[in-house]
Amino acid sequence: MGVSKVLADLRPRRASSFDLPHRPVVGILAFEAAAAMSRLVSLHHSLADDEVRRLRVDMRSPGVAYLISNDQAFLLRVACAEILAELDKAAVTVSFLGRKCCDPLLRGFDRLYSDLKAGALGSPLSLREVRATADLDRLGLGSTAKRVEKRKERMERYVATTSDLYAEMEVLNQLEASEKRIELQQQQQQWREHSGPITLPKPPGVTSALNPIHLELRAQRHRVRRLKEESLWNKTYDKTVELMVRAVVTVFARICDVFGPCVLGLPPSRHQIHQFNPSHPGKHSSGPLDRRVVPQQVQSLRNSAPILSVAANDTLEPTPFDRLRKLLKESPSSTVGGSGLASRYANLILSAQEVYQERQLTGPQEEEEEEKDAAAAAAAAREELFQMMPSGMRAAVTMKLRECWRREGGKSSADASMAEGWKDAVAAILGWLGPVARDTLRWQEERTMEREKRFYTRPRALLLQTLHFADFEKTEATIVEVLVGLSCMS
Repeated sequence: MGVSKVLADLRPRRASSFDLPHRPVVGILAFEAAAAMSRLVSLHHSLADDEVRRLRVDMRSPGVAYLISNDQAFLLRVACAEILAELDKAAVTVSFLGRKCCDPLLRGFDRLYSDLKAGALGSPLSLREVRATADLDRLGLGSTAKRVEKRKERMERYVATTSDLYAEMEVLNQLEASEKRIELQQQQQQWREHSGPITLPKPPGVTSALNPIHLELRAQRHRVRRLKEESLWNKTYDKTVELMVRAVVTVFARICDVFGPCVLGLPPSRHQIHQFNPSHPGKHSSGPLDRRVVPQQVQSLRNSAPILSVAANDTLEPTPFDRLRKLLKESPSSTVGGSGLASRYANLILSAQEVYQERQLTGPQEEEEEEKDAAAAAAAAREELFQMMPSGMRAAVTMKLRECWRREGGKSSADASMAEGWKDAVAAILGWLGPVARDTLRWQEERTMEREKRFYTRPRALLLQTLHFADFEKTEATIVEVLVGLSCMS
């Protein structure tokens, strides 16, 4: 009975495997699929060993430690929450495209992804249920680093060709619009000449020369057809979604590897999941060699995962992923992001840095006319910075400048001594404040809907590297210190 059931389950899938040419292709949804693939590839790069080490260095940088927090556990939770949010966005697209697949496993990707996040794949019983539909290799679990790298390179090629297709189709639309305008102008010209003398027809064999726009249009259509063949446009839903499903599972397993020891509630990592399966003994893993001798129907508590789905305790308590999502979305009013001033403060910091660099380039020794021009430029730069400040910051800068001038006695000799003292202080502050401001603008640019950013596959900036979670009072006081220093340097 069991064998007949397995054969009955395999028969429709084997029959459909010979029917590949009739399976629907992605078509116009190739651009959505490429955007999801680019997000997955970017996550692959962000979770690489070099990027993780760079992230830990940024977490210990003076800007992050002073403005945001020096609590490494909190910063790791923020990074994990944002990376999981990016993976969830890609999973939504994969689930949408999966509903158009012929494979039942791909159509039920949303359920598989929920089980994966709930830690259900950490139990032996769940692994046997998954293997009844597809093996671990197909899901991406237990893949070697070489196979994961090949899969990532294949997705990068698909993203690149689909991005080129998007650009070439835009050019094709412009050429077709130009062709229509030319044809309309020719028709209007014929209508105007219709009342005149009738022209003699051309002798047989003589053809009019093609318009250059027609030749260019023909070549452009050929390029578009070639890119459609190479890109995701002509790939089947099953092939495209299966590649992305493997990438989603691999990225999630990597997240558990990187953040599992520090973020409470994450399911067991990929290596732990592989060890939990009694039918897959580790080839190169150390530890006890004994195997459990228990009935397969009994779910033992040995090697239990931190988070398991328990049907008997079906409460409304928030899951660890709900808490991470809440941490990412809730920005207190005491932070720059909660005040809605992250972009404004970042632009203000970078403008102040440009003013400082310009003054360093001019130098103290200049001709009289050059000194006047430099003074006028410095005054214009100060006015521009003054206009960029919020009203509260303007008042704080004015008050602190008055205190400095009152303390130094308002003498020109005092101004010279102040300039020397403020120069090193401003340089030191901008040394760690500037990178945070640049990462803030970079984070916002990378999340726009432009074509270059939609198909962006390099590692992206994270919120913990920006001014989003920065303390509002500390950030404003630091910017005021920089602006006062620039005023005292002039």
